[in-house]
Amino acid sequence: MIIRKLKLVNFRNYKKIDISFDKKINIFIGDNAQGKTNILESIYFLALTKSYRTMDINLINKNSQATKVKGEIKSENIYKSLSVEFSKEKKECKINNNEVKKISDYITNLNVILTCPEDINILQGTPAERRNFLNIELSQISKNYIKKYNEFNRILKIRNNYLKMIYNSSGVDMRYLESVTENLVEREIDIYQERKRFIDFINDRISSIYEDISGIKNFKVSYVTNVDLDDFSKEKIREKLIAKYKNSLKKEIENGMTLYGPHRDDLAFLIEYDDIKLYGSQGQQKLAIIALKLSEIEIFKEITGTYPIILLDDIFSELDAKNRNKLIQHINKDIQVIITSNDTRGINKKFLNNAKIFKVIDGNIYEKVVGNNGK
Repeated sequence: MIIRKLKLVNFRNYKKIDISFDKKINIFIGDNAQGKTNILESIYFLALTKSYRTMDINLINKNSQATKVKGEIKSENIYKSLSVEFSKEKKECKINNNEVKKISDYITNLNVILTCPEDINILQGTPAERRNFLNIELSQISKNYIKKYNEFNRILKIRNNYLKMIYNSSGVDMRYLESVTENLVEREIDIYQERKRFIDFINDRISSIYEDISGIKNFKVSYVTNVDLDDFSKEKIREKLIAKYKNSLKKEIENGMTLYGPHRDDLAFLIEYDDIKLYGSQGQQKLAIIALKLSEIEIFKEITGTYPIILLDDIFSELDAKNRNKLIQHINKDIQVIITSNDTRGINKKFLNNAKIFKVIDGNIYEKVVGNNGK
């Protein structure tokens, strides 16, 4: 999968701009606050219909009423035109100029893996941030996950409202709560299974990647559920959840909310049995996040049949020259990568000679010719 062309209209500090990408390596060079990160953000927005940095309303260029991002995508010799137009009133997504009503039918069309300095929050931040990471990645590769997760959230809201009603009223229909709970459980089963499969895929790869870039062995990701699942078969998940909700009914009524389920999941990042969040150095933690993102590449390929586009936002400034080159070595030659950086110092010359390089100055983009220019 590659993005061939990108058009921005009133996006951030770009009034109107068109970019043609190389099918392999693209590097956007510029000082801070010139707009190079906005390019990656626009591609992410095109893929997932939302920003990874801010509220969507902030994407609209000042003095404008709406923004539009349009891209030409090629995947396995199939060409598609994707666009997302956003204003204060609406968000409209199109594939080949045809409006797509359901986000779940849109966002699997362009797969991206983003690595940026803010990713450290996946490790250091809250459980909600780690769940958000899981939801974003799984939504790109599984329409079933998006569907079940959206249904889960809708039913979860109904159940929480009914738990509050039970606490404040008498004579409520407990059979209705049982029915809602059963419907919730059926969606939870799919979510648990898909998350577990994804983490297992990661753990098949992440230890060797982390050892290569850090020299440290036995790194893994642990999937932590608050219902203590050790068997992820449908029958065992259903049995565990039904028992947990039955035994916790009084507590959940008192709290007016559903206290157990995938909305309370977490991830732990471990070297042997030590949590790297607590015991790892800052450098080890940064490399752990990079290893996490690199481990996803083959997962996307295996599940979707095509490689994702890799977006590296100012990540080279986080690494020394040795680790920059190790990162580059882990990016398959068949993968399109789009990079932002303040400069090209410390980047392998062979890599640069095969890259298409752009200079970004105050919302203007100038193509530079370096080496073979990726041809």
